[in-house]
Amino acid sequence: MSQSVESVVVSVVAEQFDIVTCYQKFLKDDPDLSMPIAAIESLVELIKHTTTLTEFMESLKDASQKLKSSVKNSISLSAGADLFLRFVTRTSHDVTNFEACREHLINSGKVLVEKAAAVREKIGDLGVQFIKDDATILIHSYSRVVMLLLQRAAACKKRFKVYVTESRPLSLGIRAAKVLCKAGIPATVIYDTAVGYIIDKVDAVFVGAEGVVENGGLINAIGTYQLAVVAKAANKPFYAVIESYKFVRLFPLNQYDLPTHTPDLLTFPDLEHHNTESSEDEVIGNYEAINPTVDYTPPDYITLLCTDLGVLTPSG
Repeated sequence: MSQSVESVVVSVVAEQFDIVTCYQKFLKDDPDLSMPIAAIESLVELIKHTTTLTEFMESLKDASQKLKSSVKNSISLSAGADLFLRFVTRTSHDVTNFEACREHLINSGKVLVEKAAAVREKIGDLGVQFIKDDATILIHSYSRVVMLLLQRAAACKKRFKVYVTESRPLSLGIRAAKVLCKAGIPATVIYDTAVGYIIDKVDAVFVGAEGVVENGGLINAIGTYQLAVVAKAANKPFYAVIESYKFVRLFPLNQYDLPTHTPDLLTFPDLEHHNTESSEDEVIGNYEAINPTVDYTPPDYITLLCTDLGVLTPSG
């Protein structure tokens, strides 16, 4: 088969397989599945549909980019996709037997996905030591690994209470509070703007993360940075609980270096042409469109990173 014909075969296969639909189905079928692992599973499925070595990496790169473009916040998704692409690059180097290579990549992808649940369990075991008996904990938004950690601490007969920020605009804090209360852990939701009000009652802050960047800082749900600033001002420990597959190759210097940055937020309306007759729903919709969904917390504000690789300092 000529190279041009092989290229056509790969292109047709890529068109027939919808990577975004596959990714969304994985997330829908398993609510506990994280975005990076769903991305890896989707790319493994693409490999199953690939029949030639020619343009193999290009197909994976194109699919990875399509996945990243399909969501507003691709930080976490990118971590998984980039991790798998690096693995594929190392594995497929100088490979002549495509079938053997493909089988190895598929099996390795499956093993990585299977280990994902064990990763959270390990973090839970490591993180329990930071929750003291009769403590009051503050968490932000909803994080699967933070939920597991708190439930693990409760299973160890530790008694503690949890404040949960509402985490606007998605209000995922309400979901977190429901999960905790169902598990028998006293939890109450507070306004995002009430963090300073209750911080003196808090013993420690725990957050998850969309990603850990190269300088040890965090990218997480909007509001994490201001929570970290308040925690440091009040001399409260600030712990980030995160899976190692969310380490990302980014080095932001400030909030505006993030790939999710929306420049429109920093502009002001032209009052001469500003429509003051817009309905409240229209105004809210406009605000939600330009406001960020994640922010960057510099490493100086983070006490420790609790990961499946161990308990690390941000500088580590």
